[in-house]
Amino acid sequence: MPKITTFFFAPKAFPFQPRGVIERYTLPEMSAVWTDQRKYEIWLEIEIAACEAMAAQGLIPASDALEIRAKGRFEVAEILEIEKRTHHDVIAFLENVASYVGPAARWMHQGLTSSDVLDTTLAVQMAEASDILAKDLSSLLEVVARRAREFKDTPMIGRSHGIHAEPITFGLKLALMYDEFRRAQERLREVQPRIRVGKLSGAVGTHAHLDPQIEEAVCSRLGLKAAILSTQVVQRDRHAEFQSVLALIASSVDRWATEFRHLQRTEVLEVEEYFNPGQKGSSAMPHKRNPITGEKLSGLARVVRSNAVAALENVPLWHERDISHSSVERIIMPDSTILLNYMLVTLRKLVDRLLVYPENMDRNLKLTKGLYFSQSVLLELTRRGLERKAAYEAVQRAAMKTWQGSISLQENLVAEPDVASVLSREEIERLCSLEIHFRHVDDTFRRLGL
Repeated sequence: MPKITTFFFAPKAFPFQPRGVIERYTLPEMSAVWTDQRKYEIWLEIEIAACEAMAAQGLIPASDALEIRAKGRFEVAEILEIEKRTHHDVIAFLENVASYVGPAARWMHQGLTSSDVLDTTLAVQMAEASDILAKDLSSLLEVVARRAREFKDTPMIGRSHGIHAEPITFGLKLALMYDEFRRAQERLREVQPRIRVGKLSGAVGTHAHLDPQIEEAVCSRLGLKAAILSTQVVQRDRHAEFQSVLALIASSVDRWATEFRHLQRTEVLEVEEYFNPGQKGSSAMPHKRNPITGEKLSGLARVVRSNAVAALENVPLWHERDISHSSVERIIMPDSTILLNYMLVTLRKLVDRLLVYPENMDRNLKLTKGLYFSQSVLLELTRRGLERKAAYEAVQRAAMKTWQGSISLQENLVAEPDVASVLSREEIERLCSLEIHFRHVDDTFRRLGL
């Protein structure tokens, strides 16, 4: 995978001074969505499509629209040079395109305002980015499903408060992960129609100088819907919702990265991140094999979540528009989508190559000498007519002896008079079996389509 160097996007209101350089290994497809080249390509298509729609209505000569289509082009370096003089990105772009088109360029940007171009372009970029993220989620789900099936019947202890609770299987744990990322898929799919919205409605959204049919024609060509109503900008609740969905997906990545990190702790060591030949874990301690991938994912999730807060702050704008949102979006839209793209691809690789140690899961299951069978016995005692308080206290007495001694819960239950008076040794043995806990695993997998 090629190495992509990405600059933080700096607000256009200030001289371009990158706040830092992040070297990321990420899919070049996502990075390409946010390049100046791609941005200007969309700008040019909007301007040309608007001219063609005006020509179709007889508002400008058809020959000029054809000439604009044939000659329309730009050079990124030239636009940036012009912008040093104009301090306005759209004007710099239009000047550059006009230098190639010639006199027919007078029809470009007819009746438009800068935000018509900027917001419609941003909608296209968000749509393209969301399509890539949707593919990332599908690829992740395929891997999680495969590994869930692989370990469907592998017993391990379930934990609540970090303490041993009752047995589960590692496959069930991964099936839960599968279900969570299916919801992530649904959320992304649901938000997509609300971000695929553009506008060419002019300075305050009234279509004073451009017919709404032209707006609809241009948006349709770009795979967007025209906003039913806008101001000078598309309303920012749409963008905030998109960022919130990205933040929620990033939090799910964080949740599972944290889970695998806990399971890799030396005292647990039920799973482990793949450790490459030649990889080093510590500059000081040659023995270390650290969960650095999961830690990285947890850290990056914090950035995506904080960007969602910034997007929410963009919702309240003055009247029909101010530009307080613009500088923020130049940072958070590329960063959040590129980061989440990287995170989903990285999590997929982590799960795909995750080292799983069933023998350690079995070892940890045995640590508490069967204490996790306590509820099965409690419930059976109440079914046999014992008052719940008395049943609870009887099982708890046996459990406390198990905590403090070397004898299993099963044997302590047999020796507990209030239990033994109700249940035989054979019945207690049957209740202290893993089969009780796993009898619905197959049904759960079927409900998930696994």
